[in-house]
Amino acid sequence: MPQMPLKQRSFLPLLALIIGLGFAISSLASYYMSRETIRQSIIGTELPLTADVITGEIQKDLVRLVQVSSAMAQEPFVLDWLDQGEPNAALITRYLQAIQERYNTSTAFFASQASQSYYTEGSTQALDPNDPADRWFYRFEQGGTPWEIVVDVTRLTMFINYRVTGPGGHFRGVAGVGLTLERVVDLIDTYQRRYQRNIYFVDADRRIAMSGERGGPNGQPRGTLLDEVTGLKDLNRQLPQLRPGAFAYESQGEQHFINIRYIPELDWFLMVDKQESGVMAPVRRALWINLLICVSVTGTVLSLVGFISRRYLQRIESMATHDALTGLLNRHGFGLLAEQAVAEARRHHSSLCVLILDLDHFKRFNDEHGHLAGDFVLRHFARTLARQVRQADLVSRWGGEEFVLMFKETDLATTAELAERIRAATEAELFEFEGSRLEVRVSIGAARLLEAGTLEALLRDADEALYRAKNSGRNRVCLATAAVSR
Repeated sequence: MPQMPLKQRSFLPLLALIIGLGFAISSLASYYMSRETIRQSIIGTELPLTADVITGEIQKDLVRLVQVSSAMAQEPFVLDWLDQGEPNAALITRYLQAIQERYNTSTAFFASQASQSYYTEGSTQALDPNDPADRWFYRFEQGGTPWEIVVDVTRLTMFINYRVTGPGGHFRGVAGVGLTLERVVDLIDTYQRRYQRNIYFVDADRRIAMSGERGGPNGQPRGTLLDEVTGLKDLNRQLPQLRPGAFAYESQGEQHFINIRYIPELDWFLMVDKQESGVMAPVRRALWINLLICVSVTGTVLSLVGFISRRYLQRIESMATHDALTGLLNRHGFGLLAEQAVAEARRHHSSLCVLILDLDHFKRFNDEHGHLAGDFVLRHFARTLARQVRQADLVSRWGGEEFVLMFKETDLATTAELAERIRAATEAELFEFEGSRLEVRVSIGAARLLEAGTLEALLRDADEALYRAKNSGRNRVCLATAAVSR
């Protein structure tokens, strides 16, 4: 058998080596590129998406609780009951019980400054400035903020305290509700089981404030300092002071990725932690089977996750700025746009006016026809308002049965005409619910932004005008005295 030439015998191993090295280098390069892609997916998409979902659930509950507390603080029944000297405590306790049942809260309460009493849905207690449990009331009274969020870590409950004021901003008490965080704990457990990631909350003192049933990092219970968790030594070295962002650290020879999200309403940090090994093992196996398919699937997943995250963030943003019942701007959304409108009016020296509208005897619709009738009236009235205003005007549901309209580049006389037109249109509108004709009337207060005035002063003037409209017989328009005198 003829022998292969020496040069040819030497070339074949060289060619095999080149092909082998090329395949090995290509495979390794593809593997490391895939691993980096997965890491970026975890850091930039998966963990932030989990944080977005949990943060969104908390903020959704907070928005709902703030709206409920705001409505309680402005409830005519509560204000009338205070004006009458708080007769018959059973009246307010039944009202608080109704609030608790309607909005599925863990508690509803009212603390009175005049009688120094703390009313809940089931009891009445005296407030004592020397009792540590009651110091929150006196601290909040002196604080001056319209509302606050307080978290009781021991009971895993967050409370919304809303300031109740009388004419001139006189402090009259605190109304609010409480909601347990059990739903958030259940959400944490669901995500930990489904996606093999550790989720927990840390307070400003670096203590574990809340976690799932399995505890925080390494199973540590609530109240444990992060500095005491040996598995977080590398992370603690990087972050002596917690801050939002995406970070990588090592623990017991494992690579970890963590996304930290700050929740200002609670003054907590949300920690979403995931190990690399659990993700990379199936990727390594799939890489050697079919690298091209793996890369294609990874790109598709990233595109889908990016699309879903964008859609979800848009939905969260809409929920944070719009009223779910009427579709109008809510108090928060109105505040963001109204501040811009005030700044523009000052800059251009243009006129800016506001209407505050309150449906007369709204409680009667709920009492006589049920709460569905009240919701129907609010939605129908919102559509009536939308037909009477321009697209550039701001229309907002302020809370309960109160609405706020802001007109740009409109003087007070024109605003008064618009207010009267809205009042007449409401009176003439056919509000028919389940075969019954509902007579809906509205009282309106109008005010104009004064020179160097603020949004708060503008709303206060309109609210005082609304108060006069209510006291002078309802179903009418009153102008703010400060705006008329100029």
